[in-house]
Amino acid sequence: MVGYPNAVYRLVGHPVTWIGKLITWCDEGWNSGARSSRQRRLCGVVTLIVLLAVALLSGSAIAGILDRLFPGIVALILCGVLASTLLAQRSLDAHVLAVAKGLETEGLPGGRAAVAQIVGRDTKSLDEAAICRAAIESLAENFSDGVVAPLFWMVVLGLPGALAYKAVNTADSMIGHRTERHEAFGWASARFDDLVNLPASRLSALWLMLAAIPLGLSPAGALRTIRNDASHHRSPNAGWPEAAMAGALGIRLSGPRIYDGVPVEERWVGEGRSELTAKDIRAALKLYRTACGLQIAVLVLIVISLRA
Repeated sequence: MVGYPNAVYRLVGHPVTWIGKLITWCDEGWNSGARSSRQRRLCGVVTLIVLLAVALLSGSAIAGILDRLFPGIVALILCGVLASTLLAQRSLDAHVLAVAKGLETEGLPGGRAAVAQIVGRDTKSLDEAAICRAAIESLAENFSDGVVAPLFWMVVLGLPGALAYKAVNTADSMIGHRTERHEAFGWASARFDDLVNLPASRLSALWLMLAAIPLGLSPAGALRTIRNDASHHRSPNAGWPEAAMAGALGIRLSGPRIYDGVPVEERWVGEGRSELTAKDIRAALKLYRTACGLQIAVLVLIVISLRA
């Protein structure tokens, strides 16, 4: 809810930036164009193993040190504070809200500039509706990747699990692309990221569907869109939260877009309106915030029931 303090970031950085430096080191040292595609794929597997080992060992060491230095409840709170830095709940909200504010105050230039910070597609020619769809798609996908997934693995494996997940997810973001340089080297990271995000993508769709109920939106529409469109998405995981978001709000997401100057014909997700405005971004954020609150509330109830 508070977010990662800017002063701390300026002083020591962030766990994801530390992970990113390790990935860059592996990429520059092991992903040589002189190697064959098979060798580069093998080096990518080794990179993934190194990332997982460093994350799991570091997380276990930190948790162990806290347990030895502080009483049980204090160690737990400190470990929770450290683990919370791996959740993007507040920063995701801020970045998507900036798109709505940019459109409202500066028009298309403001919206394009803000949405360019969170999506990989070309934004120079986007109209208002396309800007809003891009922002809402990013909100839905990153709700799964940046909030639900790290919390899920935190619950399953503690701080080491959350760190390991962020290592995998960061590697997928940096090297998991089908480019000439990274198609072979990033193969293992991309495939493993799909695997570890599978439970969270389904959970995020469930949270969004349930969050639609108190807001007077359409949980039935969310469920229908998940059934009809989630499996047709280019990603095996992103389609679930996108479909839930689109169905609950009664809008259409995805559709045609441009990457690196090349038009890409993507299938539409949802059956509602595609001509969106900044108000739709704000409605999506309200649904997102409610889903985040619901997730925490369910987790608290699980903890209480286990301690009863």
